[in-house]
Amino acid sequence: MNKLLQIKKSFHSQRHNIFSELNKDSDSLEFSKKFSILLENTIRGIISDEKFNFAVAAAGSFSRRELSPYSDVDLMIISENVENDKNEIVSLITKLFDAGLEVSHTVRESSDILRFRDSDLHAFTQFFETRFIAGNHNVYTNWIGKLLDSIDETVKANLLRAFIEDQKMRYAKFGDSPKMLEPNLKLSAGGLRDLQSIEWMFILDHKDLINWQFEQTQTEALLSVLTENNYTTPKEAENILSAYKHILKLRHFLHLITKSKTDRFEFIHQQKLLEVFGLPQSELQNFMKEYFEAANTIYRFSKSVIKKYLLEILEPVPDSLAFALDDDFFLKGKVIYANRPENLSFSDILRAYYYRGLHNAYFDDNLRRTIVDKVYNQKFDLIESESSVFFREILRLPRNVGDTLYAMNELGVLGAFLPEFRELNGFMQAGVYHCYTADEHTLVTIKNLEKLANDNSHLGKIYRSIPEKEILFLAMIFHDIAKPINIAGHELFGAEIASSVMYRLGYDESEVEKVAFLVRNHLLMEQVAFRRNLNDPETLNNFVSHFNSTEELDLLYLVTYADLSAVNPAVWTTWKSELLYELYRKSRAMIADKISGEDLLYSNTYIVPKEISKHSDLISESDVKEHLESMHDDVGYTSHFSEEEIAKHIEEIGFEKDIAVMFKEFGDYTNITIITKDFPALLSKLCGVLAINDVNIHDAKIFTRKDGIVIDTFNVTDFRTHKKVDPAKYEKIQKDFENALTGYLEVHKEVSQLKSRWKRLEQKLFGRTGQVKVSFDNHERYTIIDVFSPDRLGFLYHITRKMSELGLIIHFAKISTKGDDIVDSFYVLNQRGKKISQSDLAFIQSELINTIEQIL
Repeated sequence: MNKLLQIKKSFHSQRHNIFSELNKDSDSLEFSKKFSILLENTIRGIISDEKFNFAVAAAGSFSRRELSPYSDVDLMIISENVENDKNEIVSLITKLFDAGLEVSHTVRESSDILRFRDSDLHAFTQFFETRFIAGNHNVYTNWIGKLLDSIDETVKANLLRAFIEDQKMRYAKFGDSPKMLEPNLKLSAGGLRDLQSIEWMFILDHKDLINWQFEQTQTEALLSVLTENNYTTPKEAENILSAYKHILKLRHFLHLITKSKTDRFEFIHQQKLLEVFGLPQSELQNFMKEYFEAANTIYRFSKSVIKKYLLEILEPVPDSLAFALDDDFFLKGKVIYANRPENLSFSDILRAYYYRGLHNAYFDDNLRRTIVDKVYNQKFDLIESESSVFFREILRLPRNVGDTLYAMNELGVLGAFLPEFRELNGFMQAGVYHCYTADEHTLVTIKNLEKLANDNSHLGKIYRSIPEKEILFLAMIFHDIAKPINIAGHELFGAEIASSVMYRLGYDESEVEKVAFLVRNHLLMEQVAFRRNLNDPETLNNFVSHFNSTEELDLLYLVTYADLSAVNPAVWTTWKSELLYELYRKSRAMIADKISGEDLLYSNTYIVPKEISKHSDLISESDVKEHLESMHDDVGYTSHFSEEEIAKHIEEIGFEKDIAVMFKEFGDYTNITIITKDFPALLSKLCGVLAINDVNIHDAKIFTRKDGIVIDTFNVTDFRTHKKVDPAKYEKIQKDFENALTGYLEVHKEVSQLKSRWKRLEQKLFGRTGQVKVSFDNHERYTIIDVFSPDRLGFLYHITRKMSELGLIIHFAKISTKGDDIVDSFYVLNQRGKKISQSDLAFIQSELINTIEQIL
């Protein structure tokens, strides 16, 4: 036991020294190698007196000698007879734990090779990554021999396909872009696993485990072998190794600052690493750009090797089927080759990309490397006129425009042609609203537009009706082009940049004006749809005044959809889709028929009392007339609710209950309508009840009758699932509403407990600080208050409570959430039913900002 204690003490001391030496300038692979070798030697020291019939091998990242500080230490025990070796194996693992080594272990026999080969890809993959440490070496070499013998041509093809499919599944789960703002350093596209997957495929293809017992990491060994076999060049291998080391270093420090096996590189971790590296927070953009460049290097190499296996081994095409595209390029299967790649001009490269998009093809490795080399070293003369022709032809492709531009950006060609776009590369906005860098987001918008070509929705029909899709694509290229200059006002700067570049590329004035209009107004439609009352004639009239034709509206609607759908998968919701469509539908009718918002709304909302009373035996036509008159003839009310719903409201009011609560499901959200007698701070209490029931409010409309009865309606989702509220919760929500109105439920106390209950989740989801802003907008009847702030649990409860304290009566509210930011809009009057006096605005603004700062 003394020996084990000495080994334990020595191990902890040496590990502490290795960890202490790690700094921002360290070689990350050298750190991993030292740590891994320390573990190997410690294990050998622990069992130096033992002679085993089985082999003890390192597995996983331990085998690769690429451990991070909190990585799993995986061992594989290889036995010829597990039953006979069982006691010795248990004794071994016990000794390791007694010596302070926390290891994970698997026990394998030869029969496991075929069993896992045919049933479990991930377990079988682990067999490729072993490094002998101790025990019976003959058992280990026999195992390796049987493993390689199990791979014939059929098995190789099947497993290669399985690896390629597994990568697709991994990308779908952890992110298919090397430019995720909060990536998984190991498993997202461009992460460490991408290069490891190439290693496994190479092993399958060459039946060579690359298992060198030298003091070298697996990645270094892999890149040496890949260079020898012409999978890459020495220069490219050097770049890949540098990129891999950079990401591995980030992973090392991520483990240390979280004190856990963490691979998700969240914004809070990025900020913390800046502190650790002694860098100011203003360096975050450059810090993350370095990561994005490294991830893109690994990603594009991984893609090229996978295509090589896919097109040359799994789906080979004979040379006889190759045909010339022109004098410079020929196509074989799905691969484009250049006859003399070293002689290509920049316009030739753009022509190659045109062919790439036209034939949905790929470049062969030689052509790809030549393009990278020419762009990186600027080995070309950019002839604007010739290059512009092919760039415009790319934008006019019948399909694959987004994929082609994406491929151009991947190799730096898009930035070389459009220097203005180069500044978008790696540009990030903090928070969780955007999940991509600005360049990635821009190109995803075009991909999402092209997907509408086969979509049967109204968006798909509008997209197919657009004859000049080139205009749409240009609008998307330029819509965020000015963000690196100034995020606030980027739409205005962007319109100027778009005009300048398009004139340079030879577009005519009408084309330039269309694109500039779309860029200048690309935020307009979402701001109106998500923050204003769409049953308000003034809102509709102001919005429609921006358009000269239905074509402009069609284009802006598509631009808005593309922008929102490419931000974050959680942003494009059914609720937002329906709001945008409502604004589009009403505005298009106004433009086409040349009518005002008043004409449109009153023509659509004329109510025949008989049509409502027929839905209930408990109400009469006179009840309907009385109810509608008591609503101040509010066109918003009759626009928002169906005839059947209005009949239900009249019924419930007739029952003279203290409160009536109705639930209804719409798509991905739930509508909750409450009918009760109005009193001060009512809306705040209702918001508080929804908050304590983990319900997230997206939209609130308040309708008040002349007799003080209010009909408040909310569109909501479940806070955790972002889906409809579980009907099983309806009864409790209704009971909480009743208790809140009687005072039995202390809403303020419950909201405080809510924040304690969700403290950890709030810190994770809403931990970011940010700009707080309160502004006022003009309206004929109301004062509109727009509140901009980072989100927090119970935010709407606190802000509506403060408004009630300030004597403000809220008639309409719209809540728009952008990840961890909110933009809440309130249509308010004072207690005399008047708009807020100009002299009171500054005081109200100050009070609201103080309240928000207390919430934050």
